[in-house]
Amino acid sequence: MLTIANKEVQINEQIRDAEVRVIGETGEQIGIMSAAEAQKLADEQDLDLVKISPNANPPVCRIMNYGKYRYEQAKREKDARKNQHVVEIQEVRLGLNIDVADFDTKQRQATKFLKQGNKVKVSIRFRGREMGHPELGQTIMDRFATACEETAVIEKPAKLEGRHMLMFLAPKPAK
Repeated sequence: MLTIANKEVQINEQIRDAEVRVIGETGEQIGIMSAAEAQKLADEQDLDLVKISPNANPPVCRIMNYGKYRYEQAKREKDARKNQHVVEIQEVRLGLNIDVADFDTKQRQATKFLKQGNKVKVSIRFRGREMGHPELGQTIMDRFATACEETAVIEKPAKLEGRHMLMFLAPKPAK
């Protein structure tokens, strides 16, 4: 048995059913006949007999050029893989004493990542005595989320984990 798109397919002599419903090359119904007759019909046209619906009663077989069908199927799968976008997580690191200009630069960077369809991980690292003031980090995170709200939604709100405060932003779904 050959596999097409993770689907087992029986072709030609592998079809051992007593009766099958046969569909022609152009899609017209030929009728119900024995598998041997259907195979003979396919051989006369120099094509393959392919079982496309094994669970039907009787099973449905189609007369087609199987090699060409497999080639087109592989081509479609390749195009689908080519067009899909893998979502990456980009990181933007902020400091507790960040200046307005630096904040704006980081916000523009995050907006650019979000417009590309990536998620953004915003992090603040607390050093030394800064650990005593997590509320300052929370204020910066809230300000950052507000600045990015037209292009992003908060996927995971700001949370202190050890010496880092993390927040995840995802791109807004297109309307």
